Amino acid sequence: MSPIYEKYTRLLIEMPEPHILKVTMNRPAQLNAADATMHRELVNIWKDVDADPEVSAVIITGAGKAFSAGGDLEVVRGMIDEFSTRMTVWKEARDLVYNMINCSKPIISAIRGPAVGAGLAAGILADISIASRTAKIVDGHTRLGVAAGDHAAIIWPLLCGMAKAKYYLMLCEPLSGEEAERIGLVSKVVDDADLDKTAMDVARRLANGAPSAIRWTKYALNNWLRSAGPTFDASLALEMLGFGGPEVLEGLSSHREKRKPEFNQDSPI
Repeated sequence: MSPIYEKYTRLLIEMPEPHILKVTMNRPAQLNAADATMHRELVNIWKDVDADPEVSAVIITGAGKAFSAGGDLEVVRGMIDEFSTRMTVWKEARDLVYNMINCSKPIISAIRGPAVGAGLAAGILADISIASRTAKIVDGHTRLGVAAGDHAAIIWPLLCGMAKAKYYLMLCEPLSGEEAERIGLVSKVVDDADLDKTAMDVARRLANGAPSAIRWTKYALNNWLRSAGPTFDASLALEMLGFGGPEVLEGLSSHREKRKPEFNQDSPI
């Protein structure tokens, strides 16, 4: 395996078989919540995978019982308090999406347990997403008090339709893996015990397939996502705008205090 992956500290990088790379978000005690380091690494890994001639397919998953519980609350607090932090996360969130779209190698996600935030972005943007039946998928942005910006607008309407996208994104309604497959948000659902084996089987088939044909098919299909780039850019900018407003303060406080948020309904919008 290339030494280029030695720089990663929050992502566990392995090559379980020739030409298959496994990337594990590795903060199990925090349910793989993305701190500043993990967020940055989730951005950069896709360029390294794209450039690595030894890799033909990659699996993204989470350590332990969770895929990813979303963004670390200290990062959220920093985004509220500091314009520079907000802009750093804006650039990284933008690059995470476009780096996954432009990575030539097929990406498979294996989703179990909670899947939220930047981790969810990686899970849903994967070319083939596989969820356990009991996975809990939720885009929690509006519950936090900011627009659903970090990946949802570019891909949810394409996968599950506008009506379902609006329902789940505006209400922050959680989906099980089974429901996510039923509405088309993920590619496949399996029992938890079969998740890792299924992901490896899919990765093996891709790694042993015609590489140019598979990569060119991905490139062509992802033009649907590239065409939605302006929609995504607007959603991400509006999310960042929200981090400078009053609603996110109540959203964060209610999250810390484990209570229902009480947002002021006198919005100027």
